Amino acid sequence: MKKTKVLWCLTVLMALATAGYAQKQLVLLKGEKVLLRLGFGDEITFRVKGSKTVRVSYVNNLFDTAVMAHKDIIPFHKIDRIYFKHSSFANRVGGFLVIGGAGYFLIDQFNTVVVQGHSASLDQSVNRVSIAMVAVGLPMMLIRKKSQRIGGRYRLFTADYDSPFYQHDLDRF
Repeated sequence: MKKTKVLWCLTVLMALATAGYAQKQLVLLKGEKVLLRLGFGDEITFRVKGSKTVRVSYVNNLFDTAVMAHKDIIPFHKIDRIYFKHSSFANRVGGFLVIGGAGYFLIDQFNTVVVQGHSASLDQSVNRVSIAMVAVGLPMMLIRKKSQRIGGRYRLFTADYDSPFYQHDLDRF
C-alpha cells in the first residue's frame, strides 16, 4: 500500500514538472528565421494598429492568436509594430571597420616608433585610410533598427513545446 502511494506521488510530481517545463513562447518570425522570442514574464513593447502610443507591458499569458499583456488581451492581427533591439550584418561590418581603422593607425604608429626607431609622426596615406574606415564604420555600427512592423514576411506565432521554433531553455528555472 505504501509503495503504491509513493509511486503515485512520484508520478504526479513528474507530470507537474513536465507541465511547467512546456510553457508557450511568443515568437516573431521573418519567413522561418526567429527574430524575437518572448516567454511568460518577459517585457513586450508594442503599438496597436490605429494608435500612436507605444505600450510597454509584460507577457502574462499566450493564446493561439493573441497575447495577454498585463490584463489586456491583444490579438496578433491588432499589433502593428514590436519594439526591440536587433543587429544586422551591417552592424557587424561597421564594428570590424572601426576596429580595423583604429588598429591600422596603431600598428603604423607602433611600427614607426618601436621597429624603425623614429619619433611618432602622422603618415598621410595611413591617416586617410584609417579615418575613412572609422568614418564609414561608426554610423554602420551605431545605427540599429529599433522596431519591426508586423505584416508581410514578419508575423507573430505562439510556439508550443512541439514546435520547431520552440527553444528548450533550461536557464529559465
